[in-house]
Order: sequence, then C-alpha cells, then structure tokens
Amino acid sequence: MRERILLCLAHMSGKEQYYIDEAFKDNWVVPMGPNVDGFESDLECFVNSLEGGASLDRKVVGLSAGTAAIHLALIACGVQPGDEVIVQTFTFCASSHPVMYVGATPVFVDSEPDSWNMDPDLLEKAIEDRIAKTGKKPKAIIPVALYGMPYQIDRIMEIGNRYGIPVIEDAAEGFGSRFDGQVLGTFGRYGVLSFNGNKMITTSGGGALICKDEADKKEIMFYATQARESYPYYQHERIGYNYRMSNICAGIGRGQMTILEEHIAHHKHVQQLYCELFKDVEGITMHENPSPRYDSNFWLCAATISPEIRVKGQENAYSEIISGSVGGAAGVTHAAKVATTDCQPNSNVEALRIALDAANIEARPLWKPMHKQPVYKNMPAYLNGVSESLFKVGICLPAGPYVSDDDVRYIVDTIKENIIR
Repeated sequence: MRERILLCLAHMSGKEQYYIDEAFKDNWVVPMGPNVDGFESDLECFVNSLEGGASLDRKVVGLSAGTAAIHLALIACGVQPGDEVIVQTFTFCASSHPVMYVGATPVFVDSEPDSWNMDPDLLEKAIEDRIAKTGKKPKAIIPVALYGMPYQIDRIMEIGNRYGIPVIEDAAEGFGSRFDGQVLGTFGRYGVLSFNGNKMITTSGGGALICKDEADKKEIMFYATQARESYPYYQHERIGYNYRMSNICAGIGRGQMTILEEHIAHHKHVQQLYCELFKDVEGITMHENPSPRYDSNFWLCAATISPEIRVKGQENAYSEIISGSVGGAAGVTHAAKVATTDCQPNSNVEALRIALDAANIEARPLWKPMHKQPVYKNMPAYLNGVSESLFKVGICLPAGPYVSDDDVRYIVDTIKENIIR
C-alpha cells in the first residue's frame, strides 16, 4: 500500500533544533524570549517586503494561535457585547468563533465567484442594512484568504475606510500570498497569521498578529500577557489573556522561516501540475488566480467537480455515519447522529473523497459556510448562493512540502480511474 499522502504536512529545515537547543541552554523555556523576538523580526522582514524593492513598516506579535490573534484584534478594535462584526461566511470556524468570545454577533457575508472570498458588493449592502436595522455600523470586517487565495482587498479597504470600519485580515491560510505585490495581512488595521502544523510554515502550534505600528503592537502584547499594570505586584485593571508564543515554538518558527520561500514555490508548482494534468479532464476545474493581481500561495489546491460527473460508488455515498472526523481531531469529536445534513457536498464529491481515502490519499470537502452551521443558524447573513454552491462541488487536494510530482500524478490517476465514462 502506498504511503498516505496528506493534504499539507509541515517540513523541517534542519535548523529548528539549533534554536530549540539554544533556548534550553539559556533556560528560556517560557512564553517570551530571544527566539520570540527573533521570529517576530524575521516575520516583519518578510511581511513588509513589497515587489520592486520597497517596504512597509508593519509590526508583528507572536501568539499562541491564529484564533488568539483574531480574538485580540477584535478587543483592540473595541468590539464589545452587543456589537456586530462582519465575517466572510466561506471559512473555517476560527474566523467567527472569536466574535462570540467577546459577546458580539457575527454577520455573515457571502463570496464572489472569482476568488471565492468576501463579495464587496454584498459587504456594502450588509453594512447599510445593519445600520438601517440596528442604528449603528458594524465594529469590524473580517475577510478570509480561503486556501491562500487573496480577497479583493482594494475594494474591501475602500469600503471599510469610507464607513470608518477597521478591517481585520484573516490571512491564516494565506501566509505569503500577495495582492498587487503586497503581502496579505498588511493592508488592514490588523492581519492574522497561523503556524498550525498544517500551514505554510509551522511552530507546531501558534500564530501572529500583524499590527500597523509599534503602539498597536504594545497594546496587543499587553492583552496577550494577562494585562498587567506597572506595579511591583500583579495589578489588573483590564481582562488579559495568556496568548504569548513560547520561546520553544518560536525557535521552530525561526528555522521554518529559512524555507518559507521554498514552501511557497513548491505549493505553486503543485498547483500548476494539477492544472496541467486535469486540463483534458472534462468537468474537473482547478481554482486558479483570477488575474495577475492575485498571487495565491495555494496552501491547498482546490478543485470543483461538475454534478454531471459520475464516480464509482456514488450510489453508496452518505450511506454510513463516518467515525471520527474528516480532517483530523478524530477521537475528540462528537459522534454524528445522522449521515447527512441539509447542506453537504454532492454524492459524487463524497464518493471521490472515499475513493481517494481508500487509495491512501487525504482529501477534504471545502469549508462548510458558517451561515449553514447549526451553531450560527440565527445569525444575520447576506447571501448570493456562491459559497453553498461551491461547497457542494468542491474538494481540496494535497499540496504540502512532502507531496511529490509522482504523488500528484498518482492522485490525478486515481481520480480518473474512479470517474465512470
């Protein structure tokens, strides 16, 4: 049996151990230290670089997770209980859950069909409608770089600036992606990065928040270190959090930064190879950059499958309740009560996922839109049908550093073999 091909698994540079050993030697095994400072500096050098040689001056705070970064960005934007925050509906739950942490209400906005990300026209409609209905404007806007693909940040920023609403860019999946030559996460008031074990680079677990300036960085660090006041004892006048990145994790990140560009190039190469191998397969379409302005890192390579395609075993799709969960976390998820829901991928997509799994290939459906999640069923949503239609026909294919050209050919051949002609 062929070794299992995973969607995206971190690859070590060989330099991580050096920084970890230094931390142990110096006894810096705490959520701060030289590796944290060094990793933040490395990140700042990368995110501030513009194509053509110019640069920005953004600041970066290393944190325990990308979710923590969103949480702190919301606090820094003054979001409080009773407020509303506009969130892209086509995303992972970590984009919207922190809105609930602060007692606010997520207002979901659907996608446009080119990038699959937040539709600027619907965004403006949502803002105007929320003002009309509630008498106040939303407190923040959170667009998401789905699978690394940039959002229409020029239009989103123009709308946010015109209404005076800060933009928090969720670039957790888009580290290294660019729009008009500028790194995602550096356009808005804040930018969110993730270094989970399946991201472009990893710190095993961790994230970062890109800030506009040093003052914003200091405020975020204040909240990330339990909000302590300057007394000779612990005095707390505001609620803080234990969200700072550890010196050990940051050491891994410093080693990972040495191969970031290599990882980005590899993901783009894998995407190009998928496109080449699928070009004569009718009904399967890879999601590509909509125009030269977009420069996705292709964190995951996503494809859509026409409902007309028939797949072996399709008649048995959803006939059984799966154990665990697709995409990890098996053993800590609740057991499903039924095999189907009111919004799910088409039977040919599920049949193909099962066939790939049997061939030791990990594949996943696209993110199920947040407005279709039971936990958010009563939240406001501004929809055009794009995210639901994509969820029904989409699938994510492996793209990580360990995915070789031969692996891609094997994946494509397996898909072709399971299509009924």
